[in-house]
Amino acid sequence: MAPSPQNLGLLLVYFLSFLFGLPANLLALWAFVGCVCQPHPTPIHILLLSLTLADLLLLLLLLLLFKMVEAVHNFAWPLENTLCALTGFGFYCGIYCSTWLLVGISVERYCSVAFPVQYKLNRRPVYGVIAAVAIWILSFGHCRVVIIVQYLPTNSSREANSRPVCYDNFTQEQLRVVLLVRLELCLPFFFIPMGVTIFCYWRLVRILLSQSQVVTRKHWRTVALVVATLFNFLVCFRPYNVSHVVVFFHKTSERWRVCAVMLTALNACIDPLILYFSSSAVHRAFDKRLQSGGASLAGYWRRQAGQPTAERGNGSLGAAI
Repeated sequence: MAPSPQNLGLLLVYFLSFLFGLPANLLALWAFVGCVCQPHPTPIHILLLSLTLADLLLLLLLLLLFKMVEAVHNFAWPLENTLCALTGFGFYCGIYCSTWLLVGISVERYCSVAFPVQYKLNRRPVYGVIAAVAIWILSFGHCRVVIIVQYLPTNSSREANSRPVCYDNFTQEQLRVVLLVRLELCLPFFFIPMGVTIFCYWRLVRILLSQSQVVTRKHWRTVALVVATLFNFLVCFRPYNVSHVVVFFHKTSERWRVCAVMLTALNACIDPLILYFSSSAVHRAFDKRLQSGGASLAGYWRRQAGQPTAERGNGSLGAAI
């Protein structure tokens, strides 16, 4: 069966997200691996490297292998049930690793500006490693319930003629557990991280605005970082997490959840913006590719942010500020 126009549109969004997000994240990965391999890497580079790995997990596992296949088949699942469970697991882990890593980055940026002396004295690579490992363990450990729910024993039977849909065609016994799991996931892994991130960047912007000696172009860089991060939370992640709450009370899946899932894929394209405005290592990586004719994203992002082409920064955003 040929995909419907709506599914073709979703397929196009997934494809474009993969087309633009994969090379940008691979370039950022190359830059951050070089930073982390230095004798004294900074915590921010470790967190940014972890965010890049989370995006690549989401891109490679969700978009490249499975979601585009789903869209082609009108969102009927043509593969094994085991792959469906792994897809759901990778999808949730990719999203909720990203949210808490964004929290870590926002806290690090805020502390570097609000408490510059204490931050420089206590900046240790081990803190970034501990934070990144804790986030990965917490996300993977918490999201394993996604796989468990898929194989819950049930006394009900699905309709014989129902279409095989991945992680959506549940029996009543499974649905009662799934709704609770989704509601429980969105509170500690979305609403709390979003609140902490908004607070940190609100305080960061207020501090910068109160400092008359801060150069205007650095104001623009900070604003661009804040806007990209808030876009992630409010546009990419919020619709999907709000759908958990709506579905919990309605007891049935909403049709617009498919579009909400699609919006989460845009996260993989927005995160490179956050990486670009957070670290001079990514600045240089993109600049080298631009000079060699391999990429044009750096010039585009710089023009959008109002940053002069000749600018070169050393260190992360906090160090530059």
